[in-house]
Order: sequence, then structure tokens, then C-alpha cells
Amino acid sequence: GEICAFKIHGQEMPFEAVVLNKTSGEGRLRAKSPIDCELQKEYTFIIQAYDCGSGPGGTNWKKSHKAVVHIQVKDVNEFSPAFKESVYKTTVTEGKIYDSILQVEAIDEDCSPQYSQICNYEIVTTDVPFAIDRNGNIRNTEKLNYDKQHQYEIMVTAFDCGQKHATEDVLVRVNVKPVCKPGWQDWNKRIEYKPGAGSIPLFPSIHLETCDGPVSSIHTTIELQTNYIGKGCDRETYSEKSLQKLCGASSGAIDLLPSPSATANWTAGLLMDNNDMIFKFDGKQGAKIPDGIVPKNLTDQFTITLWMKHGPSPGLRAEKETILCNSDKTMNRHHYALYVHNCRLVFLLRKDFDQADTFRPAEFHWKLDQICDKEWHYYVVNVEFPVVTLYMDGTTYEPYLVTNDWPIHPSHIAMQLTVGACWQGGEVTKPRFAQYFHGSLASLTIRPGKIESQKVISCLQACKEGLDINSLESLGQGIKYHFNPSQSVLVMEGDDIENINQALRKVSYINSRQFPTAGVRRLKVSSKVQCFGEDVCISIPDIDAYVMVFQANEPKITISGMDHFARPAAQFESERGVLLLPDIRIVSTVTKMEHPVDLKEHDRANKPVVSEEMLHNLDFCDILVIGAELDPEQECLELDHVELQGKHLDATNSTAGYSIYGVDSMHNYEQVLRQIRYRNWYSSATFDRKFRVKCSELNGRYTSNEFNLEVNILHSSNSNFMDHVNHMIAQPQFLQSVHHPEGSISAVHNSVVPSVATIVIIICVSILIFIITLGVYRIRTAHQHSSADNDGSKENEMDWDDSALTITVNPMEKYEKPHQTEEESEEEDLEDEEEDTTSAESDESEEEEEEEEEEEVIIQKEDRQNATRQEQLEWDDSTLPY
Repeated sequence: GEICAFKIHGQEMPFEAVVLNKTSGEGRLRAKSPIDCELQKEYTFIIQAYDCGSGPGGTNWKKSHKAVVHIQVKDVNEFSPAFKESVYKTTVTEGKIYDSILQVEAIDEDCSPQYSQICNYEIVTTDVPFAIDRNGNIRNTEKLNYDKQHQYEIMVTAFDCGQKHATEDVLVRVNVKPVCKPGWQDWNKRIEYKPGAGSIPLFPSIHLETCDGPVSSIHTTIELQTNYIGKGCDRETYSEKSLQKLCGASSGAIDLLPSPSATANWTAGLLMDNNDMIFKFDGKQGAKIPDGIVPKNLTDQFTITLWMKHGPSPGLRAEKETILCNSDKTMNRHHYALYVHNCRLVFLLRKDFDQADTFRPAEFHWKLDQICDKEWHYYVVNVEFPVVTLYMDGTTYEPYLVTNDWPIHPSHIAMQLTVGACWQGGEVTKPRFAQYFHGSLASLTIRPGKIESQKVISCLQACKEGLDINSLESLGQGIKYHFNPSQSVLVMEGDDIENINQALRKVSYINSRQFPTAGVRRLKVSSKVQCFGEDVCISIPDIDAYVMVFQANEPKITISGMDHFARPAAQFESERGVLLLPDIRIVSTVTKMEHPVDLKEHDRANKPVVSEEMLHNLDFCDILVIGAELDPEQECLELDHVELQGKHLDATNSTAGYSIYGVDSMHNYEQVLRQIRYRNWYSSATFDRKFRVKCSELNGRYTSNEFNLEVNILHSSNSNFMDHVNHMIAQPQFLQSVHHPEGSISAVHNSVVPSVATIVIIICVSILIFIITLGVYRIRTAHQHSSADNDGSKENEMDWDDSALTITVNPMEKYEKPHQTEEESEEEDLEDEEEDTTSAESDESEEEEEEEEEEEVIIQKEDRQNATRQEQLEWDDSTLPY
């Protein structure tokens, strides 16, 4: 009647049943080990009760019916939510409000719905324009701005339904990208250019953003704007004559607007820009060209060249604006003229009356927009009568209108050539200027009897700066490009965006001038895009950038050489004369400062300065006569013109001096200057001449020091002393390249004049002969004395090993008085100085050889004397170190 056991039927159930009361049959079901809901939420098994059985050992027991037990495990909130990703990233476009930027998701390992479900998400980071809902969707609460902030980083946490939050918050990174705007990207507004840098790329990393537009082709124009630099761009600022020589033009051009000087003073009253040789005419100025500058008869062939910058004429009724005019001094007849009228360029040429009394072409008209566009242009009027051709910026233009007129009847009235206005000598009470020019002119020349070639004209107006393309062969397939003649505009076209990108990266700026004009050059890049089909095409904004050209280091040009010499009058009177500058040397140096990066402000004044020699051209060197001008009846400066062959040099001669001009190297200038000779075939009244040498680069932009030379003419009265004079005036070879600092002048150069030099030389030679005679006599006397003493001293000789010992005693030091020593020293110094400043001739060489033989005799005698006196000396070895 009792219950003795409960049995559970099932596979390895973690439960057991125990009897609590056998009589009542009460029992308890309990777990044998910890129960984990996350492993198994429910258990179902069968249980049966057993009685105590009929046998004594509990055998033959009876069991109850089977009962089904169903157990559900109650969950405990032991796990925290965890996010599936360690970092969430997304990118959004600025200016938009999104419903959902991205979704974060967390999970909980608890088994019950109450604790395993995520009930809420929360943004931990404060003050961010974002919100999150209970499903983990993040959205922005305001429009994002790329310029304000490129990226946001926010922290997010999650809560389960038991309000347990995640142990680790998750990072959400939101990148903001700008609104896609079609255009060029990754370019710099400022490009720096240092002189001598060659060709530098303008946009090395540029690329085109099309915002996925359906682009079919791209047309790009790159423009270098240099119209405010010099005469429209950076050109060489040499004089027009030097430039024409450099470009291979035939000689004979006459510069009508030269820099004001003593020989060309008619431009002194004009407004002028010195740097670029530009003359500005304000409608109130004109210049008269002196008679004789331009030949009266220009024949049927001549050329007029000029640079002109001109705008629309002021006033309703435009007057003629004269550039160049040749008219009668006392009448109102114009023989030839070049002028602007109503933005037309007109050339007037009235031929003189001859046997053919017929109409002839007289006025040639050209109508060009460039005449009044306020920009610099290069004009060449080529006259080959009756044909007149205009070249403007290298392009040929034929006249649109040619009118005929009668020839001018011959007369003996003098003519006046003017620039900037026309001389009106008749029909007025007082002759005056009329028809004034408004604008700027430069490099106005006239070349009689010559016609310039197209090649020379192109060279004269060529720019020294422009656009360039590095490695043309590497341009992509399908890229078309075109330069304008001055290479200031480049047009590129292609249908592949990447090829256009690569091509534009190769566009560069180049300035071939050694000393470029410093300043800003503006750059403009404009692009047009064509698209496929009927789609609306994108618009590409222009690029506005600039090239900053730095100032070149200023060179210091130094002229050095022998600055004083004397020659006998016979040499000056000879057919070849005397070379003035046989050893002249021209050197240019530039001073550079080293720039250590870590220099502080107060240390910059103490930066190390480095001086380097540099090579560049010169454009003229003048040898000017100081004092009275040369008298052409008795003296002149000469140069064999064969010395100019093969060089870009020319020369002019006058009583004021000699001028060599043309763009060429300093070495070539040195070679020519060394061949200039001075002749004076009536030199009896002339004792000296002084000259000054000065050189220039870039038409006076950089000038050398003023090298002064003094030449003395020694006349026949001094012929007895010519050997000594010639010896004195020779400059030794090792001094040729030494440049004395300004203000330091050799004592010989200051003190030697013909009369004083003669007296000094006589005294010096006399003293020298006396000293030598006295020295020889005393050496012989001492030798005889030592020989007599030597016989008695041999017995008492010390046993001394003097095989490696030599004692030299100067007998002069023993017997001379102190004042005699000083006198000899001074005379020897004077002799040395004379030898350093004279030129040796054959008879002097013989005299020097005789003196050297005498010195050898003295030395030999001294050696024998020393050997004898060595035996006489009593040696004191008390102070010798061992």
C-alpha cells in the first residue's frame, strides 16, 4: 500500500523524481544539474510510480499508469545586446534630407522574447544632426553641408525589452560629399615660375568631373593673357637695330625713336617708358628728325617697321594721326607719310615729277580691327613701288584701297622728317606741328633700299614666352590641338575624357628670356561639352589662374684690364697704330643668397652670400673719348671690319668714340674690343689721351662699371730712355684678370708721367749699378781676408761632421750700415714694381741676361766665402736641442 519510487522514461533527462511520503505517495521532481533556457526551453517526458512489491527484496512491484510531464524553462535576462558590425559607414550627398541614411542592427542571446528582442536604439553622441528610430534606422535632421563638415562620427547603443543596454556602443561614420558639380578639379590658381626654369606644367594633376553626364566630345581653349606685359608679351628689350642684326636683317636700318643720347637727342622731350623703349604720344607732342639721318631719296624700295598701340580716335570727326611724315619745311606738301585715320592705316607716297607725267599710286589704305583695339601689334610696310605690302604680326595684308595722284613737281625746298605729328610749313602764319598722334610707338625704323623677308619679320615680332606641350608624341589618340602664331592660345579637342585630362596635364608655360619681365600672366581655360542624343548637356565653369614670374637675379658686369700704358710716338704714327685694349676682360657675376629652411627672422640679414659667374649676351659697348673729341685731321679709332664677320655685331665710329652694338656673347665683344686701335699721325702736340669703356645688356637695363684708360705718348726727346720706359709699362701675365676695387689705383698709374718717369729711371739705374759694384768689391775683399786666416786656423779645427749642415752668411749684412740697408730695400721694391708694369723688348732682354750673369757670379763667390768662413766660426752648441 505504499509508493516506493518514481521513474522517468526518456533519454538523459536532467531531472530526477524522489519520494517524499511513501504512505501518501507524495514525491518531488527536481533537476539534477543547472538548466539553461538558451540550450533548451522545454522538456517533455513520462513518469511512473512504483509500489514496494510483494517480495521481501522489493520484487514483483507494481507500477502505475504513465503520466506525461511537460516542463518550460523560465528565462533570465543574463545577456546584453550586441551589434552585428563593429563599425558602420555610409556616404551621403550634401543638401538633402534622407528618410534613412543607414540601419544598424543589434542581437540578444537570451531565449525569451522579453529579453531577446531589441526594443530601442539610442544615439549617444550629443549635438549631431541625426536621429534613430526603434528599428535602427538613422536619418539626418537637417541638410548637411560639405564645406561646413566633411565627416560625422556618432556612437549608437541598443536596449533589449528588459531595458538592458549594449555593453559596447557602435561607431557610425557618415561621410558628406559635395553636390556633384561638373568642372575641372585638382588645379592650383597660382603657378610660380623662376627664370631659367624652362618649361613647367601648368596643371599637372587636373581632371574633368562630368557627374556621369553622357559626354560625347570636349572642346578646351587655354589662353595666356600677356597683353599688359611690354609690347603685348615678353619680348627682348634690345634696341631695334640690335634685334634686326640678331634676326639676320641686312644692315642699314635707321632708328627713328632711339633712346635719348648726345648723338640722338630728338627724342629727349617725349614721354618714354625706359624699360621697354616705349614712347607715348598724347596728341600734343612731335619730334623732328635732324637732317642727314635719313637719306632724302629712298628710291623705289624701302621698309618701315614699328610697334604701335592705338585706340579709337577721340571726338566725332576723327583727324589724321601722323606716325611718320616727310613734308616741306616752308610749304604744305607731304612727300611720304604713315598715319591713322578712322581706324584705317594709310601710307602716302608722292613720287617726284619725272618724264612720265602720269597718275601713279599715291595712297594705300588698310582697314584692320587691330588698328584700334588698344593692343600692341607689329607693323611692317614693305615698299617695292608701285606695290606696297603690309605685314601685321607676321601676316600679310594687301591694301583694300589704292588711290592715284599726280607726281610732285621738283623744287629746292628743304624737307622735314617728323615722328608723332606732321610739320606744317605752309598755309599758316607760323610753321608748326599738326595732325598729332594719340597712342604708343616703339622701334620705329626706316630701311632705305632694302626689302625684309618674311623670316626676318617673324623673328622681329616673336614672343619669348608662351604655351607649350611637353612630349607631343605622348598625347592620346584622337586629340586635336592648334596654337595661334604667338603661342598664347592653345585649342584642344577630343572625345575621350581621360585623354583630354592627360593632354591638359602636359600643357606648360615657357619663357626663353634669361632676364624675363617679372609679374603676373593670367591664364583662362574655357571648355565646351557636347552630349549624346537629346539630353541636356553639362556646363563646365572656366578656370581663372595666373603664372607668377619671379625677378631674375641682377647681374654685375665688370670690365677689367690694363688701365694705363705708354708707347713711343712712332707706334701711334704707324699705319696700324696701337691696340687700346689688348687684354680687356668682361665678366658678369650674380649674387645669390642661400636659403636654409630653419633660418629665423633676425638671422636673415646674415644669410651667406654666394657670387657666381654667369654667361649672358651684351648689346653694346662704347669707347668714349674723355676730354676733347678726336681731331679727324690727325687721330682716329680704327677697327678692321673683318673682326665683325661671323658675329652678330656692327660698329659705328665718330669723333666722340667708337660704338660696337649687336646682341652677342661677352667673349665675342672681348675679341672685337681687343682689336680696336688708336692712331695719331701728328702726335707732337699730344701727350696723353683718356678713354672710357662701358658695356650694356638689354639696352641699358644692366650696365657695367666705367673702365677708364689712360694712354701716354712718349716723344723723341725721351728716346734715350725708351728701353727702361718700355720695361716699366709691361703688365705681367698673372695680373691680367685681376680687377682692382673701385677707388684703388696703382701708385705707378698715378705717379708716372713722361717727364717724371725719365728722371726716376735715371736715378734708379745709377743707384742699382753703384750697389752691385760695391757688393762685388766687398765680396772680393772678404774672400782675400778669409783665405789668409784659413792657413792658420786649420790646426785648431774642430772634428765636426758638417755633411748635412749649410750656413749661408750674407756679407752685405755684416758691412752695411742700417740706413744703407733701408735704401737698398726701397730701391729693390721700386725695381720690382717697374718690372711689373713694363713690356720687355729685345734689347731689354739682353740687359736682363747680363744682370743675371752678374748675380750668378756673386752667388758663386758667396758660396766659396761661406765655405771658408765656416771653418773660422767657433760653434756655440749650448742652445741646441737634442
